[in-house]
Amino acid sequence: MRPIVSSSAPRTGQPRPATAGRQRTRSAAAGPRAAGSGRVTVRRVARGSDDGYRNSLVLGLRSSEDAARLAEEIAFAAHRLRVLEEAPPGLYREVAEPTGDIEERAWLAFLIAYLCPLDEDDPFAEIVRVRTSWASGESPELDGVRCGPRTAHDPGRGARTLEAYRTWASRSGTQTAAYTGDAAWTPERRFARAFERLALPGLHRDARFDLLTTLGRLGVYDLQAGSLALGGANDVTVGAKRALGIGDPLLLERRAADLAQACAVRLEALDLGLHNWQRAERATLGLGPNAEPDPEELERVEAALGL
Repeated sequence: MRPIVSSSAPRTGQPRPATAGRQRTRSAAAGPRAAGSGRVTVRRVARGSDDGYRNSLVLGLRSSEDAARLAEEIAFAAHRLRVLEEAPPGLYREVAEPTGDIEERAWLAFLIAYLCPLDEDDPFAEIVRVRTSWASGESPELDGVRCGPRTAHDPGRGARTLEAYRTWASRSGTQTAAYTGDAAWTPERRFARAFERLALPGLHRDARFDLLTTLGRLGVYDLQAGSLALGGANDVTVGAKRALGIGDPLLLERRAADLAQACAVRLEALDLGLHNWQRAERATLGLGPNAEPDPEELERVEAALGL
């Protein structure tokens, strides 16, 4: 065995020529792939300057401008939930119709969440164009379909996610049985179990959460979120970490619940609210491009955030 000998020569901070060459080679090789892959999106999140703003509900914020944007998006999301319950627009009205076939209502809700309404004057135009009935057993023809901002549809995947959803429902016999589970479950447990079981190929967190929220708010099934199901690299989770100032999942969920309670909004409202705030652009999810938050709701949320 050779003895361990430490050199007395002074160390240098200059990189070895061979290592530098390898680093340059790797960088040069990685650059074109990243640029041409079409899968890497770099977003610069708009941040307000630190103006001394502090609030215990949103410990991650240092700007009253950021807080004001967050208040507006939470208020808008809360307004949307109230609209769904009281006067659902477009295809949501058909999902909410209690006299309709419950399997068709659930299937339509799935298509809406999967494709996502457009932020246009007719948000549901594309979904109306491609929709199929549950009874037909057929999946929509999605070639060239235009989707909304929170869509889960990937053209390269074709109809595989839709087929996976039908398979998921068939294991329980019906969609209703799959969503309902045990009749003794609370609405929160039913939401959590359905969210977990709907982790189908291509059906991301946002689509699952919006689907279950929609089914609950429109009265199709007794579902209510007990948490935001945060995790991963989605905009809701990233926005929650930024605003609430922590990354630990359990503490993040606790702070989110405290924020919803202080703002007097349903916890589900933070889903769309944080998504829109993080992206700095509003997805209206069926309310149309000119939809705005209710002024009284906005005033209440602003008061909770100390604005």
